[in-house]
Amino acid sequence: MNKNSELTAFNKLFSDYKERFVRFAYTYVRDQAVAEDFVIDSLIYYWENRHRLDENTNVPAYVLTTIKHKCLNYLQHIRLHEEVAENMVNHAQWELQTRIATLQACEPYELFTAEAEEIVNRTLESLPERTRQIFIMSRMQNMTYQEIASQLDITAKGVEFHIAKALKELRISLKDYMPVFIYLFL
Repeated sequence: MNKNSELTAFNKLFSDYKERFVRFAYTYVRDQAVAEDFVIDSLIYYWENRHRLDENTNVPAYVLTTIKHKCLNYLQHIRLHEEVAENMVNHAQWELQTRIATLQACEPYELFTAEAEEIVNRTLESLPERTRQIFIMSRMQNMTYQEIASQLDITAKGVEFHIAKALKELRISLKDYMPVFIYLFL
């Protein structure tokens, strides 16, 4: 076959089958542009590889088989993409549920372990009586500096001094627990 007759045969194949091939591909991919691209790509693939084919090859069947494989690859890619997206959604939902369950199970009072409470109690016991009393009035009885100052007949600055002294001692005693408290509360 000479080049002119090959080109004529290709043009006939194109004009005779293009619309049927596009309808076939569209049936599966549901996208007209993609279907047309697959048909054109398959026809070009045939044209570029025509010399390797047996002369008895059923050309329309060969091209349709190429289109079929392109459609299959496309659909498998879509399925994989949807599975990945679904897995990501499932993971995000699981992670959100885990955070919700963890937060629901969280009891702030339990964050202060018996060990940490023991350290706090020992530290408070080691403070001078006046400092301990002022700290307890401020932090445990929720009294203002002014209320404490009035009750103990000292200045608000004096209350502030004793609170700062107690907090300094607690920071030193709880230094090993600070990263946990910072992580949990900041």
